[in-house]
Amino acid sequence: MTEPRNTLTDEEKHKARQQKIKANVDERVAKATEERGVLVVITGNGKGKSTSGFGTVLRAVGHGLKAGVVQFIKGSKWECGEMNILKQFPVEHHVMGTGFTWETQSKETDIAAAKVAWEKSKAMLSNPNIDMVLLDEMTYMVKYGYIDLDDIIETLNNRPKMQHVLITGRACHRRLLELADTVSEVQPIKHAFKAGVKAQKGLDW
Repeated sequence: MTEPRNTLTDEEKHKARQQKIKANVDERVAKATEERGVLVVITGNGKGKSTSGFGTVLRAVGHGLKAGVVQFIKGSKWECGEMNILKQFPVEHHVMGTGFTWETQSKETDIAAAKVAWEKSKAMLSNPNIDMVLLDEMTYMVKYGYIDLDDIIETLNNRPKMQHVLITGRACHRRLLELADTVSEVQPIKHAFKAGVKAQKGLDW
């Protein structure tokens, strides 16, 4: 006895596959009922971590949410295209101001500036009126031991229930990765700078 031939057209097969995908997606959406603030870590050695963080802040501001930004590492005189836009909105903002550690060449100066930046961060992380906080390149402060990791974790755990937090930077500590709800790792494939192309306004800052 011969098996009956499958008489479905390509369009019908495609529709059946899409219906199955939709059913799976709908099921996951239906199960996601919890509402609370989310801790996001964007780490890895590739380009685009801060860009992703700032893009998410811009998205939040576009929805009328209030945001706060603390930039670790960045120098106070460095231009930041994202902040040029965000400063037009009621976004709290603090820049650590010392630049890269190899520029100051002073651990004492870096630690003092990091502690000030962290106190500004803690104020934002305790403010229920701030819906989202970006801690840009804060991972370095943990790596260098400039900010106490236990204090960071306690502060994150005690923040307002609906507050979202974004942490960016390379070499994120394992405990922060474990605490996070969402972790993205940006990996480099190629980078123009390594080919001798200098950093450019509008693309790199």
